[in-house]
Amino acid sequence: MGKKAKSSRKGKKAWRANISTAEIEDFFEKSTKDALSGGSLTDLPSDSLFYVDKSKDLSVKRKIEKHREKVLRSESVLQKNPFVQAVPSSLKNAKKLKKKQKEVPTSNDAAVVASKENCVSVSGMVDLWEGEGEGHNKGKKRTKPTPIPAVEVEPPGCSFNPSFESHQDSLAKAVAEEMQKVYKKELGPQPVPLTVTGEKIDEEDMYFLDADDGSDDDKNMESDNEDIALEKRSAKKTKMVTRVELNRRARRKERQKIEAKENKKEEISKEIESLPHILQEIAREDEEKHKRKVRRVIAKQERLKARPPRLGKHKFQSAPQQVLLSEEITGSLRKLKACCTLARDRFKSFEKRGLIAPTAKTGKK
Repeated sequence: MGKKAKSSRKGKKAWRANISTAEIEDFFEKSTKDALSGGSLTDLPSDSLFYVDKSKDLSVKRKIEKHREKVLRSESVLQKNPFVQAVPSSLKNAKKLKKKQKEVPTSNDAAVVASKENCVSVSGMVDLWEGEGEGHNKGKKRTKPTPIPAVEVEPPGCSFNPSFESHQDSLAKAVAEEMQKVYKKELGPQPVPLTVTGEKIDEEDMYFLDADDGSDDDKNMESDNEDIALEKRSAKKTKMVTRVELNRRARRKERQKIEAKENKKEEISKEIESLPHILQEIAREDEEKHKRKVRRVIAKQERLKARPPRLGKHKFQSAPQQVLLSEEITGSLRKLKACCTLARDRFKSFEKRGLIAPTAKTGKK
């Protein structure tokens, strides 16, 4: 550091020689810097100087979540068994499990239900005597309504004292059903027999059958084919293709390409001209599809009225119509012959409505 300059001891006019201009130079430097940077920061408002960074580091967050979701193979194997509780793989997970188990239920019912669900999900077990008087039963699945009524009213010809015409109609219907079963059994495909009738072939005859297998004919055919193939190869080898023939083939190919392009243009022009006809055909096809769909829906509804949907491996077989013969009609309830029971009728009704899966017929033991 040099010595401080001595002030002039002369008059006031001589003091100007020793006046410092450092502050003025600093001010000018600062002003030039502010002008180059876009203005002084003291004049700007605080909102433009400071802001809140609301952006999130998504990559880091994804890494953390992926690390938390990672499950060891030993834990994944134990999770398959609901009665075995997996040991937590780290201290952090163990602390989280303890916190979940020690949660105190609040006064709100929603919080109590949430804490119970968390405890159940962690342990996998449910306390049977946790809430006395509260049912843990799940809601029953609602069955689809069927168009088949619970109690079907039989035709008037099936009553104990029917009129002659209604009785004949019901009797004819029952006879038609029985005859249909008979015809189906007679005209249907015959089952494969378990045993085939015939005489046993001796060992000597077997040798003759094995010898006569037509091997000579096959060998002759193969030799003929080989001769034809050799002749074709020799003909191909001997025939030489000249330059004139090659030029003719090239011209033929170009002509075919040109003709194919012209045919394609003609086809496109014909399709453009027949656009109204094509649109009419599309509309007609859409209408036919819609009608077919409506018919299919109606047919399905009619089938559901007659028989239930398939529930098991056995098909539903409706009970035969209970019609009295003309000799059995007495006109009196005292002399009426017992034909069916109420339990069997209700069981068939349950099967028809799809509430019970149909079972196979079992003979009397």
